[in-house]
Amino acid sequence: MFRVFMTSLLVLLAAILLAGFSFTYIKARGISERYPPLGTFSEADGIRMHAVHIPAGETADLPPLIFIHGASGNLRDQYEAFAARLQGRAEMLFIDRPGHGWSERDGQAYDTPGGQARAIAATMKNYGIERGIMIGHSYGGSVIASFALAHPEMTQGLLFLSPATHPWPGGVAWYNDLASVPVIGRFFAETLTLPAGLNMVKTGVACVFAPNPVPDGYIEKTGAEMVLRPTEFRANARDLTQLNAYLREVAPRYTEINAPTVVITGDSDDVVAPEIHSAGLKREIDGAELVTVRNLGHKPDYIANDLSIAAIEKLGGVDRDLQALAENVSQRIAENDVRCD
Repeated sequence: MFRVFMTSLLVLLAAILLAGFSFTYIKARGISERYPPLGTFSEADGIRMHAVHIPAGETADLPPLIFIHGASGNLRDQYEAFAARLQGRAEMLFIDRPGHGWSERDGQAYDTPGGQARAIAATMKNYGIERGIMIGHSYGGSVIASFALAHPEMTQGLLFLSPATHPWPGGVAWYNDLASVPVIGRFFAETLTLPAGLNMVKTGVACVFAPNPVPDGYIEKTGAEMVLRPTEFRANARDLTQLNAYLREVAPRYTEINAPTVVITGDSDDVVAPEIHSAGLKREIDGAELVTVRNLGHKPDYIANDLSIAAIEKLGGVDRDLQALAENVSQRIAENDVRCD
């Protein structure tokens, strides 16, 4: 009887996993078809990198701008926030980090911000950009910090938006740890994460924005579901599981950064701790301006878009009072009280 029970259980488990694999394959292909590449491809540091390049207008008043997205995202996130609003004012490059969106990932060479910064520098040169203002959100903050350390001659300025740049106590979500395991992680990502994750996207995005509301159409416009594709899910997991150890080695070197720097953060960010990351950058980068917005969560690129653009302008040489603008944003969003649970 026990043998019959175990056989039936194994058959049921196999059927569930097969169904999960089939669903994942079909759904992942559908997600890719729904969110095709927006830009062009180039060979950079040995991998195929995807980027959207927007030339400067005839009356451009800003230097080149390079946008680096955060974890669980792709270039559409920053593109939707900034492209239309800065059209014509600057040459812009929106880059899919290695393993995200439509950029390739080769082995472990790009599992850290340093490796990704190397691919980003090569991508910039492919589009004829020798120097520019680097804008990094969340995980992208650690990438542009590493970029500034490795390529100071290419760094005209740094804008950190709710950055993750310093080691922190604790770890990451269990599913990232599991997905990072070489064999089991691939099996997990190709059978279970996409079916389960589809039901969590809306809540996850709400938690990233909280206490502020999610902009209408954000999930669809930014292709948030792309991260659930197996190869991208595992790349994202490796990013996150290796970040803390990497930052313990690199963060002490931030005192070497001498590019003009602005850090924008919210005092209600529950994704990364401003008192660790943003305050750390202010402390370690000489002359860095820290701009804190009250009742702002993890998405200043959207909720404080006007402030973010003003910071870009200031880094480009325009006289802008960021503290006064931050106060305006704080008052504007003072009543926001969106919960993600």
